[in-house]
Amino acid sequence: MQVKAYAALERGGPVVPWSFERREPSPKDVVLEIHYCGVCHSDLHGVGKWAPDFPVVPGHEIVGKVVALGADVTKFKVGDVAMIGTIVDSCRECEACLAGDEVYCEKFPTSTFGGTDKIDGTRTRGGYSSHYVADEHFVYPLPQGLDPAGAAPLLCAGITTYSPLKHWKIGPGATVGVVGIGGLGHLGVKFARALGAHVVAFTTSPAKVEPTLALGAHEVVISKDAKQMAAQARRFDFILDTIAVPYPMDPFLAALKRDGTLCAVGIPDRHDFSPMQLAMGRRRIASSGSGGVADTNDMLAFAGKHGIVAQYELVKPDGIMKAWDRMDRGDVQYRFVLDLRS
Repeated sequence: MQVKAYAALERGGPVVPWSFERREPSPKDVVLEIHYCGVCHSDLHGVGKWAPDFPVVPGHEIVGKVVALGADVTKFKVGDVAMIGTIVDSCRECEACLAGDEVYCEKFPTSTFGGTDKIDGTRTRGGYSSHYVADEHFVYPLPQGLDPAGAAPLLCAGITTYSPLKHWKIGPGATVGVVGIGGLGHLGVKFARALGAHVVAFTTSPAKVEPTLALGAHEVVISKDAKQMAAQARRFDFILDTIAVPYPMDPFLAALKRDGTLCAVGIPDRHDFSPMQLAMGRRRIASSGSGGVADTNDMLAFAGKHGIVAQYELVKPDGIMKAWDRMDRGDVQYRFVLDLRS
């Protein structure tokens, strides 16, 4: 099927209108007419250092209407509102896939864009487009009552923060820190609060204190203030670190209790810490991928129950380059969402 899209045609080039052919749906495929696609920092990387080749159609936080179905689809009907996240296939045979952790597929999952389609071997093209074709196993129903545009970022930013909170069994009685209150961090605050934890947000910006309290944080610490940071020593069961650039981690490791965990999901090129800070409290640094089908279904059900969506600014496709520039400078509160309804 012929699809309209916005694509980077070369490394370092702008995202421009482009058309291409999507494969015809297989018996288990769902065809979505895309209405919204979240704008993620991975989109910038996906047309830069991560790009396997060009053209690249970015986008992996997709919400749209089901317009066609393969003959064997059972989960959806035409007219449903559905969602697609960061992966659209996996081997489905390894231990991780069988456990519903497809994002950790031992043969590597198929990324929503920039991957290789297992059915016809073509390059996957993402959600900055008019339509998407994907196996129903990797398509999710939009929870009833959620704003579809605000729900789009749940498919990456949401699951990336929810999955480690679930894995480390965060709930009532836990004291949780969230470092970095941006696209990921603001959802981390919302999820940790809804899970029943005492939530402390860390930010470098005093201007973010009141907005972060409004998101649900019980406290906000200015991480540039040495006195405030020293007061956090040995306090936290778990710290969710969403920072995507290297920074000195030792003050945050010192804030962990004995056996506490700092989970870094921002994935900078390197980390800056002293191993002695780990040894002094049997602390650990861990990480987490976005989440498989089981966690994503669980996250969406939880978000639906608690009314959790991203705070976002809607942008038209012709404004995507300006949005990317602002996102790269941190000038967004807290997520851009691409409006593709036209």
